Amino acid sequence: MNTFDYQTVTSTFDADGIRTIALNRPDRLNAMNRQLIDDVARAFDDANADAATRVILFTGTGRAFCAGDDRREHVHPENEGQARELVLAIQQATRSIVFGAKPVVGAINGRAVGGGFEWAINCDFPIWANSAKGFFPEVSLNLFVTGAVTSLLPALVGLNKAREMLFLGERYAAEDLLDLGVAWRVVEDEALMKEARAVAKRLSDLPQLSVRAMKRVLNLCASNDIEAALELETEATVAGFLDPETTERLKDF
Repeated sequence: MNTFDYQTVTSTFDADGIRTIALNRPDRLNAMNRQLIDDVARAFDDANADAATRVILFTGTGRAFCAGDDRREHVHPENEGQARELVLAIQQATRSIVFGAKPVVGAINGRAVGGGFEWAINCDFPIWANSAKGFFPEVSLNLFVTGAVTSLLPALVGLNKAREMLFLGERYAAEDLLDLGVAWRVVEDEALMKEARAVAKRLSDLPQLSVRAMKRVLNLCASNDIEAALELETEATVAGFLDPETTERLKDF
């Protein structure tokens, strides 16, 4: 069994073949800086390459899953090269979660905002705490979503509701997300990790060949072309970063 060390993510393993990857910037509500983005991609890549790991449990340490971009540490790209390099790093994290071989159980606690909401949607079995909330502020900031949600979200909620969620940035409680099909299950806050681990254990006990094939085929076939969505999102997000209006809106957010 391999152990891995990261600056902003913890990765722990138990005897049932479950690897728990936890965002670990609790003082910043696990908000995304560049180190966190890179650590998430590496942690999932390492877990998927680890023969002992059968299932991944993804959560956040402290009071939130992920509160979106860390405005305190945000470094706005100065040119297209910098913007593209940042967006590709964000998209790589989604590729590692969605296209990785191992099923991912999400334990979504507290806020899941922007990129954090995207990561929650990237999970195969997203379990939300009753008090958790999610929303997308990107369009209001003159930016664009990433994480393949332009493909995944309409497949989950339908095109009209996806438009509402992405254009208008409405804030949704966990029960709302359950009704929409974004949350797979909602549990009381204190039961979140117990329930997530129980689901992970069920997945770990299943034959791994069929489990991994099911994840691969469902993610490739159940929504529109995820790779095309990632590429189109990248271009739109790069353009948003380069628009001067975005800088002003980010300052006021």
